[in-house]
Amino acid sequence: MTPASPSDVRALALAVFAANGRLVSAGNELVAHLGLTSAWWQVLAALRYAPAPLTVASIARTMGLTRQAVQRIVDLLAERALVDFHDNPHHRRAKLVGLTPAGADAVAGAERAVAPIDLAIAERIGAPRLHDAIATLQEMIALITERLDPSPITSHEKDA
Repeated sequence: MTPASPSDVRALALAVFAANGRLVSAGNELVAHLGLTSAWWQVLAALRYAPAPLTVASIARTMGLTRQAVQRIVDLLAERALVDFHDNPHHRRAKLVGLTPAGADAVAGAERAVAPIDLAIAERIGAPRLHDAIATLQEMIALITERLDPSPITSHEKDA
């Protein structure tokens, strides 16, 4: 196997940036009829696939967004009754955010809207390459986090 070079890493990073931009713009286009944006859908999906309600800080960490950006989105989603807030037994001020039935319906509608593109991507790229891409990106995230986060912070400390 030929070793990767820094220019290979840069090319991958640029491809990720381009893919992210295209995913966001396509998402906006595909879910607009549901009254959603890609950012709203991203937060709703984070909640949909979490095993339990999450704090705003947890959503932000999971999605690679700022806590402030997620807080603005969550507040808008709450105004539209797509999410609601629950007391957090681990932290008095950091409420837990959960999907409402309307929020679950919105996520399901978004997933139906993108299903044809998801299927086309799966068919063209195939499961092994998709799994390799996922593993590669997860490993990149872990390495960047190790290098840039000065010390591990517990969930409780970050949510404060």
